[in-house]
Amino acid sequence: MAEAAVCFPDRGKAVDAVRNRAIVFPLLAFSFAGALVLSLSVGPFPVTVGQIFRILSGGGADGGAGETAMRVVLTLRLPRALLGALVGGALSSSGVAFQALLRNPLADPYILGVSGGAAVGAMTARLLLPGDSFLPLPLCAFLGAALAASVVFVLARRRSGVSRERLILMGVIVGAFLNALIMMMVALAPPGRIPGAVYWLMGDLSLGTLGRVGLLAPYVAAGVVLLFLLSRGMDLLLLGDEAAFQSGLPVERVKTVIYLTASLLAGSVVAVSGLIGFVGLIVPHGARSIVGSGHRRLLPAAFLLGGTFLILADMLARTAGPSGELPVGAITALSGAPFFLYLLRRNGGKP
Repeated sequence: MAEAAVCFPDRGKAVDAVRNRAIVFPLLAFSFAGALVLSLSVGPFPVTVGQIFRILSGGGADGGAGETAMRVVLTLRLPRALLGALVGGALSSSGVAFQALLRNPLADPYILGVSGGAAVGAMTARLLLPGDSFLPLPLCAFLGAALAASVVFVLARRRSGVSRERLILMGVIVGAFLNALIMMMVALAPPGRIPGAVYWLMGDLSLGTLGRVGLLAPYVAAGVVLLFLLSRGMDLLLLGDEAAFQSGLPVERVKTVIYLTASLLAGSVVAVSGLIGFVGLIVPHGARSIVGSGHRRLLPAAFLLGGTFLILADMLARTAGPSGELPVGAITALSGAPFFLYLLRRNGGKP
């Protein structure tokens, strides 16, 4: 026994770690489901958990109150909660990918101009298109995000490849230019065309419907699955480009695919939800503290945790305001800004 203890001094800790890892994902899934049910039940019109399960299982409504509860759940709260789950999971997964690609713990989906491009696209749609045409707004926002991500990538690329320092620099420059363009559009726009776009810029899940959630879900699923398939490449990129290349990884090709996938994943959800900041920054760090830095575990954990976080943030946003709901982006910013300062302090002021 003594010899075994000498040979395996940390065997007990290893067994405990395996046991802890075995219950992490069930706990994350339970938290995700619990947040979803809580979001469906809380609001000006309270709905009991029993009513929720009867409604979701296709059971009939009991009287006028039951019919009202069914309309509230299926028409208002369920699409909004599902949209929050998709947006939070996608932004968190994109944040994980950007932090691996840039090897920077302060990276998030908006650092490379994706948000600015989406905002310019949305503002353009709001100013130039009829006010009742919703569909072109997310389409224009997505095209703006894709165009901004492409411009940043082209400007950062050189014959030797794409360096993370140049990628960050070009992202900051393009983002600053797009932000200036947004301010000019707001200043020069007719008075009646801006309020809706400005509210969208602060983050808004109220436009979610089951149809829009159904359209968005395949894009989110494809992007998250592709990032998961690239998880080994992300693990190797954390070691540095040279070490990753010596391990047999086609570094530039993998970096390009990760960048485009993460950018378009973030752009697709921003096009529907508006600019919801800090989710892609704080959630990956929370998931990393739970499951470690291996991306095969980190990506699904971040998706579940991000969905849970944004569902709860949106529930708080629509119930905390005394005279109406708050933008969900304001709630995430209130929680994300202190965490950002904490990261800076923990790293000695260095990213």
